[in-house]
Amino acid sequence: MHELSLIASLFEILEEKARDERAKKIVLVKLKVGKLAGAVPEFLETAFNIYKDGTIAREAILEIEEVPLKIRCRKCQAIAERDDFVFVCPACGSTDLETLEGTELLLEKMDLEV
Repeated sequence: MHELSLIASLFEILEEKARDERAKKIVLVKLKVGKLAGAVPEFLETAFNIYKDGTIAREAILEIEEVPLKIRCRKCQAIAERDDFVFVCPACGSTDLETLEGTELLLEKMDLEV
């Protein structure tokens, strides 16, 4: 489960920021996870809950916002969201597409108690 290594890296960032702010605890962590990010939100949540024990984030809540795959056709400029991974423009059938959203894996927010 590579999500565990992602969460381990996330905790390095969280703990560093908490130290910088002299926080007593981390209460909320919000991630943005794109459909093509290569991480399964449910596995991230499980890994987070396992990893947080014994840390400054032991009581933290993890919120995950799933970001849909959004594409733009370079041929007709149509913009579409895809639930599947079929990279074909729904308007003109072109496969010359640009990915606008859906690849991100971002720490969007963390709330601290100081």
